[in-house]
Amino acid sequence: MAEQQLVSMGFSDDIAAEALTATGGDIIKATEWILSHKGSQENSSNFNPISSSSGSPTAATHDHHPSPPPFQPKIDRFFQFQSKPLTPTSVKPMGVAIHEEEEEDKEDEVPPLLRLTKRPKVLFESEQVKKLQKKRPPHEPLSERMRPRTLDDVVGQDHILAPKSLLPSAIDCGRLPSILLWGPPGTGKTSIARAIVNTCSGTEGGGSTYRFVSLSAVTSGVKDVRDAVDEARRMKKKGNKRTILFIDEVHRFNKAQQDSFLPVIEDGSVIFIGATTENPSFHLITPLLSRCRVLTLNPLKPHHIATLLRRAAADSDKGLSCFMGEMMKIEVNDECVEFLSTNCDGDGRVALNALEISATTAAARMGMARGSKGELGDDKGNADESSLSAVISLNDVKEAMQCKHLAYDRAGDEHYNLISALHKSMRGSDANASIYWLARMLEGGEEPLYIARRLVRFASEDVGLADPSALGQAVACYQACHFIGMPECNVILAQCVAYLALAPKSIAVYRAIGAAQKVVRESVGQNEGVPLHLRNAPTKLMKDLGYGRDYIYTPDNPNSSQTYLPPSLQGYKFLDWPNVATNDR
Repeated sequence: MAEQQLVSMGFSDDIAAEALTATGGDIIKATEWILSHKGSQENSSNFNPISSSSGSPTAATHDHHPSPPPFQPKIDRFFQFQSKPLTPTSVKPMGVAIHEEEEEDKEDEVPPLLRLTKRPKVLFESEQVKKLQKKRPPHEPLSERMRPRTLDDVVGQDHILAPKSLLPSAIDCGRLPSILLWGPPGTGKTSIARAIVNTCSGTEGGGSTYRFVSLSAVTSGVKDVRDAVDEARRMKKKGNKRTILFIDEVHRFNKAQQDSFLPVIEDGSVIFIGATTENPSFHLITPLLSRCRVLTLNPLKPHHIATLLRRAAADSDKGLSCFMGEMMKIEVNDECVEFLSTNCDGDGRVALNALEISATTAAARMGMARGSKGELGDDKGNADESSLSAVISLNDVKEAMQCKHLAYDRAGDEHYNLISALHKSMRGSDANASIYWLARMLEGGEEPLYIARRLVRFASEDVGLADPSALGQAVACYQACHFIGMPECNVILAQCVAYLALAPKSIAVYRAIGAAQKVVRESVGQNEGVPLHLRNAPTKLMKDLGYGRDYIYTPDNPNSSQTYLPPSLQGYKFLDWPNVATNDR
């Protein structure tokens, strides 16, 4: 195959075979051998490879001054394709002379193959383009670039980062425990884990104490964890740095995978730090919780997010100033900061990413967007420094946000927190709060039939006999939601929520069934049988056994003193009558 390629470039079969034999079959080296070898040069001066269609060399001439090799387009195209692009060092700035002696020295350093195909040097270059290319815009998102370096840079989590709290005290003592960071997205779980290592490195002796290994439960498995643990044990035996093993989204590991952490946490091979957005009580195994301290992170307050945004706008190394290159300046006013901080629902990542998108919109509006070659300026690559300042407007921020960010998970904690708030607001007869929590659930994408089912339950549990029609209202609400769905059923849900919130309340039925079930569960021994007079007697044998004997037909004897409870429960009241129709909470 290689010999055929050499032949297709115009070399004879004999020369191609000799070159491949001398270079071990490498076509690039074989081509260089043909061109640089003395014998090949003599041969190339004595034959024309293009006209030699049969592959045999032409008659050799005895000229002591051989003529230069003929033009060979196939070979030239091949070399141009195989040759590597020139490095930026070959680009000369404007006004710098190119000395012949320097060029000769460089020619000696370049291999023959590249020497034949070396591209012409660029002698003139726009100073503005060079300045723009000096510092390329970073590829990481703004939220990634602005991660806090130390714990002192973390905002919004003072309850776990105060000077006398667990983490700072443990770092000061050099006894960092295994911990679990639980909180909503964008509150700083990963940032705190990385900042712990940087903070430890800044303390006395901390630089040689910890090494940081980060894995994600989304993309990693037990093998990755085992490899990290084995390396940590080797480092521990050598007396080197201890390993902090950080597992992001640890709740995605199943029970068996979580079990793999138990022995290495127990023997101190690693310091385990896990991050999760889900409730550890339901998604993490009890033995893992027993070995770790759970630290809860709160959603960021608007003034915390405003601090992050202003920090990003002012940072000259990692913030917006390096967004589109060192000549691009981005300005953010207080109005935009306030809007972002109040509409991202406590998620710092959402706020920073929206700020970066707003900067893109502002730059595009000024005609400074990145071109097809990644350069700023007009179509000729020219840039005016006086125009390289973009001001982010409120419309840019609104365009970046599109809509207010709502932190809601239909299967997570927010799902249960909001339905609890709705239920308790209706129980407290606060119709305004009830409709608000209903709106929060609907805007978060909650299934309307789930809310309707909860309203049916509420109609009996909390309204009960104080307003028996409430149950009919709730059932009708469920059927209507089933018929038409969202978004039209939002009014139906709101009507039912308001009705139930304003209705009189009675939990007598709720208490009665609870008390009766408790008596049944806690009865000593076997539950008493049904009294004979309350039993039905459809056969003669059952009548002979006393079933139905002495039963009094109540419509005929409304004032009879007949009893209906078992003998041991005579006089026991489960339902408080006649107070069942009052607000008896």
